[in-house]
Amino acid sequence: MKLITFENKAGESRTGWLQENAVVDMNLADSRLPLDMLTFIDNHEANFKIIDELGVVKPHYSLEEVKLLAPLPNPRSFRDYIGFEQHMLNASKSFGHTVGAAWYEIPIFYFTNHQGVFGPDDDIIRPAGEEKLDIELEIAVIIGKKGKDIKAGNADDYIFGYTVFNDWTARAIQKHEMTVPLGPHKGKDFANAIGPCIVTKDEFEKYRCSISRESHPEHLAMPESTGDRFDIKMTSRINGETICEGNYKTVHWTFPQMMERASENNVTLMPGDILGSGTVGWGSLIENNFSVHRPLIPGDVVELEIEGIGTLRNKVV
Repeated sequence: MKLITFENKAGESRTGWLQENAVVDMNLADSRLPLDMLTFIDNHEANFKIIDELGVVKPHYSLEEVKLLAPLPNPRSFRDYIGFEQHMLNASKSFGHTVGAAWYEIPIFYFTNHQGVFGPDDDIIRPAGEEKLDIELEIAVIIGKKGKDIKAGNADDYIFGYTVFNDWTARAIQKHEMTVPLGPHKGKDFANAIGPCIVTKDEFEKYRCSISRESHPEHLAMPESTGDRFDIKMTSRINGETICEGNYKTVHWTFPQMMERASENNVTLMPGDILGSGTVGWGSLIENNFSVHRPLIPGDVVELEIEGIGTLRNKVV
């Protein structure tokens, strides 16, 4: 199921699901279903039972009659990881340093701004004075169940679904502030775009795969875990020009490993928490020092597309 948050003709924020090129308003389908996504996720097992009982529901709107919003506009927290070795190798080279040994030992993350969430077709304001605005092509997982000290082998029980994530980055600001070894700050907190929908985890089972030394890129280290990944294409376009074509299966640190790391030491993950995968290799412009495409400027239109989810489109202003 592809779940959405949308604005109806009356300008009201509602929740529903996509049915081909049409939209079902879940609360209109059954008044027991909530108006917002976070409430739906909090009690999703009971809510899915109600939806199953409904059977086939006639859509309430065509897709053109509504405006899609960020599918989860108010996550409880937002962690972003660096899960792809190719991105680490490329970005480290561009920044003039090497990949730290710790990256190969533990999944590394930072907390980003869970209040700075944007959705499909939202304008992204370029930070004042920024000359190297960048994108980052990621997939994000949405947590569906409360848990702590979660083991990777049990992590799937805590997953609600997946969405496209654009980790917008102000590289000039980032370069300046990261001379202090404290992690990303203002270079990261101005815009986190997600959407166009949340795909429930059951729909991703058909993409599940494992890797081997023969199938994993030869120049990359062999991950400790060869499963818990998906064979899905990840594509970025700027002004209609394809910039990156990658695949999630090349990830080094998987979502279950990330969830284990985030929840260890008695730390509680909550329904509605978001974890970003990190940028797929070549999924940001810094990885080739903006030689494939110049830094983003007002007027540029960015599209991030992930197989099985859809396309997240935003314009820089």
